[in-house]
Amino acid sequence: MDRDHLARRIVETSYLTGSFRLRSGQVSDRYFDKYRFEAEPELLRGIAEALAQILPPATEILAGLELGGVPLATALSLTTGLPMVQVRKKRKEYGTEKLAEGPAIEGRRLCVVEDVITTGGQVVQSTEDLREEGAIVSDALCVVLRGEQATKILADVGIQLHPLFTMDELMAHVKA
Repeated sequence: MDRDHLARRIVETSYLTGSFRLRSGQVSDRYFDKYRFEAEPELLRGIAEALAQILPPATEILAGLELGGVPLATALSLTTGLPMVQVRKKRKEYGTEKLAEGPAIEGRRLCVVEDVITTGGQVVQSTEDLREEGAIVSDALCVVLRGEQATKILADVGIQLHPLFTMDELMAHVKA
């Protein structure tokens, strides 16, 4: 699936209008429901293939953030052959009490995988948590970069953001 077709399919599948409160607390009249594009096998495959093209080559483990980053990291893992971890927002309080479920991450180079990023707040928090576990984290991928300020916010904590699409790129495919 070429990039232009992929953008059109994401918009057709997941673009909504109305009033939506974002994780950042902001309210928006437009919204990309990532669960819709993550639930379509052919579209998820196309997204994973496109993300594989921008994945930093030094990546050893993919780190899918709860909840939306997990199916993306899983699909990207199947596409690239790289292992992945599922990163919780909060350490599990029972059993293994892990933050990142999957292979050991200490001393390994992780790339954080997220669906939509507005301010980067969850990526910053999860990266701090992963670094406390001994992981090396300097890159993050996302499907949709909703807020341009996120690139600077993430750079300030040593994370280079690699978005598949910006909001403006996707909005160019919205039919008036």
